[in-house]
Amino acid sequence: MAVKAVDGGAQVLGGLALAIVPTTVLTGLANDVLTRDLVGNHNGTLAHHLAGAIQDFESPRTRVFAVVFLLLHGIVKLGLVAALHRQIRPAYPVAAVVLAAFVVYEIIRSFHTGSIVLPFFAALDIITIALVLREYRLLPARSDQQN
Repeated sequence: MAVKAVDGGAQVLGGLALAIVPTTVLTGLANDVLTRDLVGNHNGTLAHHLAGAIQDFESPRTRVFAVVFLLLHGIVKLGLVAALHRQIRPAYPVAAVVLAAFVVYEIIRSFHTGSIVLPFFAALDIITIALVLREYRLLPARSDQQN
């Protein structure tokens, strides 16, 4: 849960940073990464995706999506972590369903945009769903042992 709380917090901070920092600064930083050869071959797959992401991010629509997605995803995760930490039983299935909805959306959007980041977020959410469901199954055993 601590990892998910940090992840949710980082997403909220990332969304706020994207909302505040000018696009020119962000694209300049990404271009610096490419030109310093930190991603390997400039004609390679990673460089190609990063260059495409830089161009896409200059679109106000893409920027708004990134900000809203990161803020919403982060806030939802923080709320779910708080509910799970308190062991509020109904929060477990809700968390699994909400995260599953994010996974479906992330995968669909990644197919439409060619994003390499969204499948990574989807994989993290799938791992989180598995952990949430595992904790949900263990919850009755814990409460029976405490009584």
